[in-house]
Amino acid sequence: MDGRGGPAGGSTASTGGVTMTQSIRDTVDGAVSGGRTVHELVIRAERALLPEGWAAVEIGVTEGRIVAVAAAGARLAGERRIELAADEVLLPGLVDSHVHVNDPGRSEWEGFATATRAAAAGGVTTLIDMPLNCLPPTVDVDALETKRAVAAPAAHVDVGFWGGATPGSTAQLAPLHEAGVFGFKCFLEHSGVDEFPHLEPEEMERDMAVLAERDSQMIVHAEDSRTLADAPTASGRQYRSFLESRPEEAEHVAIAAVIDAARRTGCRAHILHLSAAGALEQIAAARAEGVRLTVETCPHYLVLAAEEIADGATTHKCCPPVREGANRDALWQGLLDGTIDCVVSDHSPSTPELKEVDTGDFGTAWGGISSLQLGLPLLWTAARRRGIGLEQVVRWMSSGPAAVAGVSGKGSIVEGGDADFAVFAPEREWTVEAAELRHRHPLTAYQGWPVQGAVTRTILRGDEVDGARPRGRLIERS
Repeated sequence: MDGRGGPAGGSTASTGGVTMTQSIRDTVDGAVSGGRTVHELVIRAERALLPEGWAAVEIGVTEGRIVAVAAAGARLAGERRIELAADEVLLPGLVDSHVHVNDPGRSEWEGFATATRAAAAGGVTTLIDMPLNCLPPTVDVDALETKRAVAAPAAHVDVGFWGGATPGSTAQLAPLHEAGVFGFKCFLEHSGVDEFPHLEPEEMERDMAVLAERDSQMIVHAEDSRTLADAPTASGRQYRSFLESRPEEAEHVAIAAVIDAARRTGCRAHILHLSAAGALEQIAAARAEGVRLTVETCPHYLVLAAEEIADGATTHKCCPPVREGANRDALWQGLLDGTIDCVVSDHSPSTPELKEVDTGDFGTAWGGISSLQLGLPLLWTAARRRGIGLEQVVRWMSSGPAAVAGVSGKGSIVEGGDADFAVFAPEREWTVEAAELRHRHPLTAYQGWPVQGAVTRTILRGDEVDGARPRGRLIERS
């Protein structure tokens, strides 16, 4: 099976109108004729999303791992049993590889307890935390250990970490890599916090050469600082002023620099939160020639449009910005044709004061959208209007980011994988209320939005996440 959740291969057989692989049929035969293994947990679902597609299954879980995936009717025995309701489907736990938890140091913005509760409420069972907005930033092993000490007792889902690449930090890349970070983030323009300075393209390339020797990857906030310096300055309540201050050209220039550096060094490179759909052509061309390049986008770029953002709605400010509706349509096409690999939240919260909710000033407000809990219902609501199936949406948010980040055992319902699941009712309708969300502050760009699809429970290594007792573990690059 590949990182996009493609077919595992093998012949297929049909049972009761549900297609299953030969390996699943063999599991059924073994369960019936070879004695009864008692699993710690058995989950029964009429519709479960496997790498091969939808199937009616029974899943056996022992010691937090999926040890059996059998067709419905296998009569797997378990000490505990979960049976999904008729309107629920079983999904792999989602993987969000772009989350700013901000803890320690700015825990008044967000913290591991609140962020991971929000993640679980949205069906996310694994997140990877960004190396900035926390104090100290994760640019050396000591800072990483400080962050791990804060996260370990508070995490309700599994948590991994990105390292940071900042001016003068080249010597810290190898130690952080050995300490288990999933890769390294850099900015090509001001990060928003002074303690995490941006790299010039030349230093980024030097760092990428170091990472290439270790088959690590550089993940890049790709907006060009010089292009932004030449753009108008944002001020006031009009969203158009902010949009003009972050032109598409800044992304195009920066992405070209990343491609050039990846081509010359052989390093794996990843473009974070792609906003400018006009860059898709150069991304596709680079990949076609063999440049090791992956790309993500975010729900806000796929469901919001600049024309629809009201004056003063600083909850919608993010960098790079939400662009026009035609750009949004082109990003969807980039997902469908495979140029964009995955969809992640870029959850970047702050206090209400920093978001300037009272003044509505786009020039001074913090740039970040809090959406960790809402990604799946937002994307599913928009996708179904476009005729896109739930299975594709989930793969963009599960096996896709797991493959990009290199997270093993996550993002797919397969034997040997972690028993991480989201139970989802795709037809249930509800309305987003900021006060009911689990992240720290009741701020959201989606207040009052009607959405379809509700996460009804989240299961982490066979245990339901209850939001009371932290069950998450800290994970490392394998």
